[in-house]
Amino acid sequence: MLKNYLKIAWKVLLRRKFFTFISLFGISFTLMVLMVATSLYDHTFGPQMPERKMDELLFVNMMRESAEGGYMSSGPPSYYFLDRHVRTLQTPEMVSINSMPFQVNSYINNRKLALDIKYTDQQFWDILDFNFVEGSSFGQHDVKSANRVAVINEHTRNQYFGDTEAIGNYIEVDQVKYKVVGVVEDVPVLRLHSYADVWVPITLRSQDLNKPGLRGTYFATIKARQATDIPAIKEEYAQVMQVVEKQQPDKDTKLSSFPDTVIEAFARTFLGKGKEPGLTKLYVILAVVALLFMLLPAVNLVNINISRIMERSSEIGVRKAFGASSSTIIGQFLVENIFLTLLGGLLGFGLSALVLHLINDSNLLVYSDLGLNLRVFGMGLLLCLVFGLVSGVYPAYKMSRLHAVEALKGGTK
Repeated sequence: MLKNYLKIAWKVLLRRKFFTFISLFGISFTLMVLMVATSLYDHTFGPQMPERKMDELLFVNMMRESAEGGYMSSGPPSYYFLDRHVRTLQTPEMVSINSMPFQVNSYINNRKLALDIKYTDQQFWDILDFNFVEGSSFGQHDVKSANRVAVINEHTRNQYFGDTEAIGNYIEVDQVKYKVVGVVEDVPVLRLHSYADVWVPITLRSQDLNKPGLRGTYFATIKARQATDIPAIKEEYAQVMQVVEKQQPDKDTKLSSFPDTVIEAFARTFLGKGKEPGLTKLYVILAVVALLFMLLPAVNLVNINISRIMERSSEIGVRKAFGASSSTIIGQFLVENIFLTLLGGLLGFGLSALVLHLINDSNLLVYSDLGLNLRVFGMGLLLCLVFGLVSGVYPAYKMSRLHAVEALKGGTK
């Protein structure tokens, strides 16, 4: 039966090419935009190199201070705070402290290279899963001794060294020479906690390590032993923050800082006013935007489907005269519409791949590698099915309610 329905659907699509073109264009364009947005979301918040084990990672990247009278100040925490209060947490397996990326300059063959440098500890390389192309990371001895060693990404390696050997040679950054010990694959700029062009030991910024205060230019990356430990880590961190708040000289000062996943940090900053998680709001907004974006083409497709099905009222009348039930006719038209939607989905996937390739080549997002992986493909397939059902249920139901005699006369009431 399904095979016959698909054959009928194919013949119907070929019979009215104009309607078919409009339907396929609306479906493919809508799904293309949704797939590009889904790929960007997955690229930013999903498990990607080097943050592959996202369910076990938390990040501390903000410290907020507020007081009576409406005073509020926020920014990245200091190394002093992170080293004394976050690195000493008992629940996590490991804690790393690293700086924000800073822009520095390097020169090679009279060319200026604008690079982003990040200062890290040795735990940074143990927690995150970098793909090393050459060499390896610097070790604990290099960090303790404040050795001038560096790990660079592939792009910097190609720009600075060209065809010559990078490992063991020196790269000069802001008039300081670092010995290259490793080369890693490029990390996208959207991965703020791990992105850089050059990584060097954090002890080279000794002027910051003992500077008191809560605010600075550093992040903490927390690795849980297992995903189920995440709530316990958040609870321990909350207790630590209560102690730190009581230690402040101004007793009216309120502190807010949280260990969050990447998406929790985003939602808290932009939707939770820095205090509430805001994750539910984010998901609701994304769902509403996707629904509204799909609504207009779905309505247009409903109207097209009604016009297309109305032409087949005689066919419906014959089938009803021979005993076809309303549910059977609804099933046939739903199969036809899902078939049409899946065809549009295939075109949409093709367009999505093209657009993502253009975005990657444009360097609009530095070191971006947007693609249609299994997670994005699964979401696209789900959207296709939802799109097909939404735009096909009403027309199918409407036509299935026709009386056999009226349908044979070509009626549509």
